[in-house]
Amino acid sequence: MTQNGPVSVLALKWKRWRFYLSVLLLILPLAYLPRYFDDLALSGGERGLGQRELGELAVGPWSVRLAEWRIEPPRRDGSAGHIKAFTLAQCKECIGSIKAAYLRVGKPRSLRTAGALFSGSPYRQMASVLIPEQTAPDADLWLTLEGWDGSMHQARMPLSKASPTTIQWLTQRKGGQ
Repeated sequence: MTQNGPVSVLALKWKRWRFYLSVLLLILPLAYLPRYFDDLALSGGERGLGQRELGELAVGPWSVRLAEWRIEPPRRDGSAGHIKAFTLAQCKECIGSIKAAYLRVGKPRSLRTAGALFSGSPYRQMASVLIPEQTAPDADLWLTLEGWDGSMHQARMPLSKASPTTIQWLTQRKGGQ
């Protein structure tokens, strides 16, 4: 048995707005599609090594290409602190001779303190570098390459050239304290 009593105005409006809300839920994800396709192209390597390529860097007898993965300030990684991602590609001639690559803010004292280890294929390796709280804006980014023959070579690059957004982030943090 059904009830055919009077239908309230609120119930009628709700039925109409329910339709509009369902259309909105279908259309809203379309706003995020450009970002999704941009991330897909970056991850697939179609947009290069990273969002901002730093160019060719000579490290001893080898040469590598270095890039800032994303043009954004360092992100918080729990209790470890703030990290920034960089990518590296080895030259074709040195792929078989480089054992490991490390990246660090500030000069490493030894191979044990060489910094973040790059991982991945030699054509695109990634490392998340720790950005210490007390980093000076004129700090250097040190790249250490270790060869299979035991040799170790280092190169440095100003952090201001490697990641201007990180320098801007550091100056804002120091100004806010």
